[in-house]
Amino acid sequence: MPVWQSIYEELKSDTFEIISVAQDTGGEEAAGGIFDDANVTYTSIIDVNHHISSLYNLLNVPSGVWIDETGKIARINEGTYAKTHFDGAWGTDDYVPIVRDWVANGEDSQYVWDSEKVRENIFQRTPEAEKAQPAFRLGTYYFTNGNDEKAEQYWTLAQELDPDSWNYLRQDLQYEDGGSAGPEWSERRERIEGAGGTYYAPLDIEQDN
Repeated sequence: MPVWQSIYEELKSDTFEIISVAQDTGGEEAAGGIFDDANVTYTSIIDVNHHISSLYNLLNVPSGVWIDETGKIARINEGTYAKTHFDGAWGTDDYVPIVRDWVANGEDSQYVWDSEKVRENIFQRTPEAEKAQPAFRLGTYYFTNGNDEKAEQYWTLAQELDPDSWNYLRQDLQYEDGGSAGPEWSERRERIEGAGGTYYAPLDIEQDN
């Protein structure tokens, strides 16, 4: 976040805005300090029901959605780190330059996707997965009212209905031994990558125009 803050300070005069959304059922107590420590001045939201992820069919964090002045999605990606972290274990330095290009060139940016490609890169949920969001919200309701057993029941159901969502899994694990990036998360990631899959979909940075 401190890196994105510096990028925001660089680009905000060019009508660029960042809206950062923490997907965290723990609310202000769990996520507020992250924004505070980074001293962010861009818009920051804590989304306890993962409503934003549901609206844009986002499966993982961080994810980035470019929205132009008309409200049109110009690009959507997973793994949108501001820079490489932990000696290359996380992130890439390739994403921020294309953001700068978009801010400078708008719809003429070589990295803007047409509508067809945007649709191709938005994850398409199955009819079963569409039921996951209301199940997750029920779990959140019970969690905030102190009923951890019922919360776990509905969060587990959400994961069963939408097994592709890392967000549902990591939110559930946040309140279990090992945390959101603990052994269970690592085991699932290693299993998927061992079978030739990826944790994040490729950024697919190429010149489209």
